[in-house]
Amino acid sequence: MPSLTLIPEGIRLFSSSWKQRFAPKQYAGNAQEICQQIVNDCWNGQFFQTSTSNFCQFWTRDFGFCTAALLKLGYQQEVRQTLKYALHRFYGAGKITTAITPQGKPFDFPRMAVDSLPWLIHSLRLTKFPIYQYTDFLNQQILKFVEHVVNPYTGLVQGDQHFSSMKDYALRQSSCYDNCMLAMLTRDLREMKELSNLLRKYDYHSLLRQHFWNGKYFYDDLAKQNYVAGDANVFPFLLDIINDEEMLHSALREIQQAGLDAPFPLKYTASRKKVKFIWEELFVRNYEGNTIWTHLGPLYIKIVQQIDKEKAEQYKQKYTEWIEREGNYREVFRENGKPFRTPFYSADQGMLWAANYLVL
Repeated sequence: MPSLTLIPEGIRLFSSSWKQRFAPKQYAGNAQEICQQIVNDCWNGQFFQTSTSNFCQFWTRDFGFCTAALLKLGYQQEVRQTLKYALHRFYGAGKITTAITPQGKPFDFPRMAVDSLPWLIHSLRLTKFPIYQYTDFLNQQILKFVEHVVNPYTGLVQGDQHFSSMKDYALRQSSCYDNCMLAMLTRDLREMKELSNLLRKYDYHSLLRQHFWNGKYFYDDLAKQNYVAGDANVFPFLLDIINDEEMLHSALREIQQAGLDAPFPLKYTASRKKVKFIWEELFVRNYEGNTIWTHLGPLYIKIVQQIDKEKAEQYKQKYTEWIEREGNYREVFRENGKPFRTPFYSADQGMLWAANYLVL
């Protein structure tokens, strides 16, 4: 059953997406200028919104994706203020969640997400945020997280439970991405001495190779089905959990052969056939199937830059072209490169993710 928080959120999203279906905003200027205006507009004076339209609120993972880029772009004060806002709301609710409604109420969608705590901790570490006021709260949340999420015998995310994640409409069995979140968390906690590092005994470099690497690419999850997943083959390298150049070459080759980078990066999968989804996906069918996600694209380009600068520049040019065509930074595209829409939902615009394009 949907929570009382999710019902009004769903209505708001439906209304917002229909408004922009008929009146999409277009910014003037080149791609750099468009993205800079979007980042500025995502700052509402209190915190960085995930977008200027549908997701005009704080999302923990999306902010985490962008924290390093925002700091590099000079938004140190705004990033700290955003974390202050989020921590205050989470502390009041007694939990760290996927997002916070525009009215300031923390909530999870569709249920607790594995990556909420890790991305929040990551942002706090990057920002050197003074957490002394929240140390006890954060340590309580770390303990609850480890007890609920982590299999104490393997160190991996529990495979018999459904957690929300980046691909929040999908039903995955201890996904590679989620286990990358554990690796990121334990590394960040290692540097934050006031917080409890309850995962320090696990070697996630070895665990990822042992449980997910098949010799060519990383499996999407522990079901180990025969398909290439974009997020599973970006985050081990992006987060420097795996720094093997031969493995990176192989994973990128598999991504490209599967067509996940065409017409521009990056798709979650080439097909939705082998992926199971929650029932709510019926309203936004194929939202997270073979669609092109623009939060993943710049992160993918960043790892391509490590081994093929010419290819990375070609990808960046593709982004430049569609940003200038749309006059905006769109959330998600169909596999043919056209903005995603269903009768119930139109792809968001004005995404904070534009910050990651700006620092490529």
